[in-house]
Amino acid sequence: MKQTTPNPNRLNHLRMLVSRFAFIVLVVASFALMLIGKADTMLVERVRTFMSDAVTPVAGLLSQPASTVSAVMDNMRELAAIREENSRLRDENARLLRWQTAARLLEAENDSLRGLLNFVPGPRASFVTARVVADTGGAFAHSLLVTAGGRELVEKGQAAVSGEGLVGRVIEAGHRSSRVLLLTDINSRIPVSVGNARARAILAGDNTERPRLLYLRSQVRVQPGDRVTTSGDAGAFPPGLPVGVVTSVDDGDVRVEPYFQRDKLEYLRIVDYGLMGVLTDIDPGASRPSASGDLR
Repeated sequence: MKQTTPNPNRLNHLRMLVSRFAFIVLVVASFALMLIGKADTMLVERVRTFMSDAVTPVAGLLSQPASTVSAVMDNMRELAAIREENSRLRDENARLLRWQTAARLLEAENDSLRGLLNFVPGPRASFVTARVVADTGGAFAHSLLVTAGGRELVEKGQAAVSGEGLVGRVIEAGHRSSRVLLLTDINSRIPVSVGNARARAILAGDNTERPRLLYLRSQVRVQPGDRVTTSGDAGAFPPGLPVGVVTSVDDGDVRVEPYFQRDKLEYLRIVDYGLMGVLTDIDPGASRPSASGDLR
């Protein structure tokens, strides 16, 4: 029995008819779907919900390998970061242990020297922590308002410090709030020591972010990077409080960058070092020691 083969011309003609009417069919179907959507929105919404419910599991299965690969890559990156962090922490821990050993040796030596000198320690410092609620600074004033006052035993002249170092001093103390004058204010004058030679100077604010050093002896060599700390002169602050770092030396104009950042101050410690009134409490009419050291 002879097998008939389809006519190629007929197949080509059928293919041309399908391609010619496919576009028309798609346009008619689109308009029909639009009309159905306008006529029965609930039906279209149910169909859309059904299709979404049907497609969602398939999409979830298809995306699961990609999610698994992404999770594996995240875990690998996290493990690498943890390994690097552990290495850094080990080095830091070893460095801190060395500092701890040095600090203990210095503490023992300090106690021994104090015993030999019969040293009388100063009063113990007390402090309260207050939140900064307002920055009243501007072009002509640099000060902060904090939530601690007379009821917390805050008084005028006490030091205001942050985690980085000295910030300023209390200039006004109310019952529930106080005003702190920053080191950068034009009215601020702080006795400081500069560098390892502990050269004496006055840190004077000028309403800029970098106050300058005054009354620094000309023969003293100051370089950028020298640390600036309080000197303890005049009994205003105890010696050794961190203040800042020398940033520039230009024809006698020495600028210091404080350790604190004004826009990041949220909490301050108001510290009473027990030094206020050290000079003012001396009675001019009191008996003075004679040349031999006896009181008369």
